[in-house]
Amino acid sequence: MAAIIDGKAEATAIRESLAERIRARTATGARAPGLVTILVGEDPASQVYVGRKQRESKEVGMLSELVTLPANSPQSELIACIESYNARMDIDGILVQLPLPKGFDEAAAITAIDPSKDVDGLHPLNQGALFTGSPGIRPCTPISCMHLIGTTGVDPHGLHAVVVGRSALVGKPVAMLLLERDATVVLCHSRTSDLRAQVGAADIVVAACGVPELVQGEWIKEGAVVIDVGINRVNGKLIGDVEFAEAEKRAAYITPVPGGVGPMTVAMLLENTLAACVARERAQEGV
Repeated sequence: MAAIIDGKAEATAIRESLAERIRARTATGARAPGLVTILVGEDPASQVYVGRKQRESKEVGMLSELVTLPANSPQSELIACIESYNARMDIDGILVQLPLPKGFDEAAAITAIDPSKDVDGLHPLNQGALFTGSPGIRPCTPISCMHLIGTTGVDPHGLHAVVVGRSALVGKPVAMLLLERDATVVLCHSRTSDLRAQVGAADIVVAACGVPELVQGEWIKEGAVVIDVGINRVNGKLIGDVEFAEAEKRAAYITPVPGGVGPMTVAMLLENTLAACVARERAQEGV
């Protein structure tokens, strides 16, 4: 029976550490990191997520601002808003809540963000830095996955890892992060032929395809580490991309849904914001 990887507990520990480090900064006269979230429209799920980001960023002592724009706002208004925060010296992180309403160009909005303030790690320059192994801000959910793998004590070095899902948000970046840790990585998706065989060979499985229980529990290799990024509402219940009950019998470690990767994502967003603050200060000092 697998050990459950407790994302809630890990996220709490990260937030506590952040709060201590921010208190230490401000005690020396340094400013608190600043984060702005831009929400376009009134999508209920986005409102809940944004509210959580606001609450947790304030709890750790950050300057936290929220901008709300109507769903019928022109793209130019969103870009102007982003550019105004690019120019703010007290703001270190700019987050445009996705998905944007129909009619908006998400790629243009992300590209408008100053890469040094792109705390979601989605700007093409930051994604390029990840691909080349250069310094840059890494995407929140993928680094959450890597952190949770790290809590198990399992070193990816030399292991066979399978990522199910090829999105630019999770699948592709987490594959690159696993490669950085010297894993041998196979990137799969919902159309991969014989997905069962690919998953069955994996020491580490990261499921991020957005298809409820696509990864069957009986496919999981005995003793594998299973990270389930999926959050799917089915018949009023949240379930992941992995068939949890059966996978739990075979894996050595597994994340639950909910309570696994989800709580970690906001915590790592705040971690990225503090890191961006420190990096911008060093750049301004010419260090």
